Amino acid sequence: MKNILRQLSIVAGVLILIGAGMFARKLSEQKEPPKEKETTVEAAPQVEVIAVQNATIASSIPIQGRLEAYNKTRIFSEVQGVLKSSDRPFKIGTYFPKGSILLNIDQEETRLNLLAQRSALMNAITMMMPDLKIDYPTSFDQWKSYLDQFDVKQSLRTFPEPLNDQEKYFIANRNLLNQYYSIKSLETRLGKYVVTAPFSGVLTQANVTAGSLVSPGQVLGELMNSSNYELAATAQLADLKHIQVGDKVTLTSDDINDSWKGSVKRINNQVDPMTQSVTVYINVNGKNLREGMYLRGEVAANSINNAIEVPIELVDLDTKTTYVVKEDKLVKQTVDILQERGTTVVLAGLENGTAILKNRLVNAFEGMEVKVIEDKSISELDRKN
Repeated sequence: MKNILRQLSIVAGVLILIGAGMFARKLSEQKEPPKEKETTVEAAPQVEVIAVQNATIASSIPIQGRLEAYNKTRIFSEVQGVLKSSDRPFKIGTYFPKGSILLNIDQEETRLNLLAQRSALMNAITMMMPDLKIDYPTSFDQWKSYLDQFDVKQSLRTFPEPLNDQEKYFIANRNLLNQYYSIKSLETRLGKYVVTAPFSGVLTQANVTAGSLVSPGQVLGELMNSSNYELAATAQLADLKHIQVGDKVTLTSDDINDSWKGSVKRINNQVDPMTQSVTVYINVNGKNLREGMYLRGEVAANSINNAIEVPIELVDLDTKTTYVVKEDKLVKQTVDILQERGTTVVLAGLENGTAILKNRLVNAFEGMEVKVIEDKSISELDRKN
């Protein structure tokens, strides 16, 4: 009985396996066969082009820098003494017109010494007169006139010219020439006790106050002309050939809503080795200007002939190439980059009629097929600010 049950179970298992195989085959026959992948051909990208027309382009060079006073001087003392008070306080921000007194140093001691020396000279000339009248009567009258006009409170006048060598030696023997030049030196020194403004300006530095003891060589302050400035701006070496002395400049400030007109005054001959730039000095004046202000602007430089201006994105600045369209294909063309203007660049080296891209084409490469959809001819693109 056991053998019969075992045989039946084996037969049932085989039948189940056969049924499962037949069912799986049936399902596989009902599944749709996979579709073959369709191969597509990408269409050539559509591009707009511009037909080159070279022309004369007005050139402007961007510049920037800090404002400096054109006239600015440090104030020194050549004499020693106590600083006296004056009509205008020696304080930062005080305005001094040209010729007004900046510093008044006490000169009383030097003045009295000068009076004493003049008096001694007058006495020496007086004692000489009797001998002069006997030995050199022809010279007596001019020395008598000199002595009559002698004033110890006035600047010393020049001695009369000797009429002969004997008179010259006579005067020298009396030590009058030595006294004369000592007095003239002291007169010059006395004038240094009062320091006047060499130009109209504002005091930007003050190191002493009334009552301070002033020493020779001491820096007492700094005077700046507040009506005349110059901008020390930097320009790239490649742009220097387009800038000349006298070129007009328009300047603006990021902090003040105003603009100023200036002109190129001088150009430094030395190139900064780190930045390859040159300092250009621009004369400018006007309201609201202050030393140290940061200004930027453009120099109306020489015009560029036989060139075009295109967006900078169309040019590879490293290889100095741009794409042109020839027979519906992109071709790299070498160009001369004459000037970079921020968002645009001025080029030369393209013949009139050459088709260049109007806009940058992503993933462009040499030989890429394109379809031209528009053809425009211009001489200069609008500059993007």
